Amino acid sequence: MTRRLRRPGDGWRLIGTALTVAFALLWLLPLVFSILMSVRPTRSSIINGNIFFACDLEEEPPGPTVGVGPCWFTGDNYAGAWEVAPWPTHYANSILFVTGTLIVQIPTTTMAGYAFARMQFRGRSLLLGLVLLQIMIPSGILIIQNFAMIRQLGVFDTQLALMLPYWGSAFGVLLLRQTFRGVPLELEEAARMDGANWLQLMRHVYVPLSIPAYISFALISISSHWNEFLWPFIVTRSESVRPLTVGLNKLFHTTDLGANYNQMMAGTLIVIAPLVVVFLLFQRRFLESFAQSGLK
Repeated sequence: MTRRLRRPGDGWRLIGTALTVAFALLWLLPLVFSILMSVRPTRSSIINGNIFFACDLEEEPPGPTVGVGPCWFTGDNYAGAWEVAPWPTHYANSILFVTGTLIVQIPTTTMAGYAFARMQFRGRSLLLGLVLLQIMIPSGILIIQNFAMIRQLGVFDTQLALMLPYWGSAFGVLLLRQTFRGVPLELEEAARMDGANWLQLMRHVYVPLSIPAYISFALISISSHWNEFLWPFIVTRSESVRPLTVGLNKLFHTTDLGANYNQMMAGTLIVIAPLVVVFLLFQRRFLESFAQSGLK
């Protein structure tokens, strides 16, 4: 019978794996809590039983419920949350918001990224520094200036007002600049010798070799704008324009005493469900794109 030889570093590798699993479970805890709260009977307070399960009730809660031992689960919170706001309209608005923003961001970041990566012009380093400075400036600082611009343009309470401040992305410019700098310059020179213009150069050389970076940027752009709340809340007033996050705000005023936390958790899951489903379906492609683009 042969014994497996222990290699140096096996103990540290085991500790690293255990810590990774522990942090993953800790990260999942808020999501698990939200799911359990969303199926908790409304009449059961958080302090009844324990914070996760509606246990030890004196009698079965009214309405359709499912009992597991002394604990009860219900779907009434989802039905109640769905009646609070026109969720199909909010879904359509959010999809239009994130896709419209991304469609404009792709060409603007591509052109700026190529200019900073390959073109030589006076003041390039200074302009690049100003672009990178935008990453360190909180977006809330620019709300007043952006709002004034939206009012002057006369596009208040429109989808265009939601998208305009995000059509340029400093992060996207930096990401594509670094990606384009990694493309061999010989490929560009060969394409130019064959008579390729700038558009053909981007189409046949730079963009195909930068697909992982574009996927990574698209994921970040979609997730961040899908969860955006403050700017849409300020520049919209009509239900026909407001996205999901603003619609979720209605759940804070469903009772005379304030928010119904069970319904609020159900509404939160309604909002984040598309992102979770998309990630679960394409998680391997997502992780590969992040790894190949150099994001950590």
